[in-house]
Amino acid sequence: MKFRNSLALIGALAVALAVSACGSPTPNSPTPSARAEAFNTADVMFAQMMIPHHAGAIEMAQVILDKSDIDPRVVDLAERIQAAQGPEIDQLTAWLEESGYGDMGGMDGMDHGPSGGNIDGMMSEEDMADLEDAEGKPATRLFLEQMIVHHEGAIDMAEVELDNGSHDGTLNMAQSIVEAQQAEIAEMRDILSTF
Repeated sequence: MKFRNSLALIGALAVALAVSACGSPTPNSPTPSARAEAFNTADVMFAQMMIPHHAGAIEMAQVILDKSDIDPRVVDLAERIQAAQGPEIDQLTAWLEESGYGDMGGMDGMDHGPSGGNIDGMMSEEDMADLEDAEGKPATRLFLEQMIVHHEGAIDMAEVELDNGSHDGTLNMAQSIVEAQQAEIAEMRDILSTF
């Protein structure tokens, strides 16, 4: 199942997050490029975590778009989520490459063990299976409930970046994520209230 591959990627990135905290650049260490100095560990962690998080939202949206008898308001929302988050993944990936951590920063071979953590708001494999199996109104409700939790996780990560980041681009994206996803949460709650 495609979602299992997503979980494997998420697990690998969670490990990379723990590694990056231990192996982040210091002022005395060589930087991969002159421009990498604009990124700190928080910026790198934000990008590493938000990429699979956005990918999960896009996958959830595609599951709902592939169904029939879905509330048109939810179809519109799912299409907007895909349209917004796809380009953000591309930008975050470019920033990771620029920072020198695009391939996990060349930290292979460092034995830090599993992080034991997870990415805020990400659906479990069982949750995704439930969404894939549901149809009509139950699928619509499940999507909204799960996407609200997913968005809340993204907002939490973005707020950590706003508190700790230094790169103008990632800070601006984090602020945009907070604003856009808070508005979408309110929209989803409004839709849920009509069911």
